[in-house]
Amino acid sequence: NYLAYTMFGAPTGAYQLGRLANASTNHWSIDAGGGYTYFDPKKGHEFSIVGGLTFNGENNDTHYQNGVDGHVDWAASQFLSEQVHVGVVGYFYHQLSGDRGSGATLGDFKSRVNGIGPQIGYFFPVGKEKGYVNLKGYWEFGAENRAEGWNLWLSLALPLDLGR
Repeated sequence: NYLAYTMFGAPTGAYQLGRLANASTNHWSIDAGGGYTYFDPKKGHEFSIVGGLTFNGENNDTHYQNGVDGHVDWAASQFLSEQVHVGVVGYFYHQLSGDRGSGATLGDFKSRVNGIGPQIGYFFPVGKEKGYVNLKGYWEFGAENRAEGWNLWLSLALPLDLGR
């Protein structure tokens, strides 16, 4: 299976200096890329890889513009049954161009980080369709201008009933 994708980010919310949390990136962005998945149903082997580039606009409140980043995400797993698979996941993140704008007081602040760890996934029935839950953890390493350590992700995918 092959994949091509595009994702847009829009400036939402209201930025306030001194606010504990600003829930939006407050700038336009576009992320685009492609991927490939190999699946052998007889042996239960699966391998997926997706790569992309993210382009960011300037945050008009902070006058800061993040640089362009490249990212590759991958996963390899073994199905233990039709419903359950276990495996390993990882990613590479590398900022290709520096941050800029009058708000970039630390300079270009280019960053990078890598991650690797375990995953488990489970497919379950939702009416006539399938839902999916996935738990994965990453040990981040090789960081530059980014935090590193463990992080945990829980994903839930539910089918939309489109009147089929």
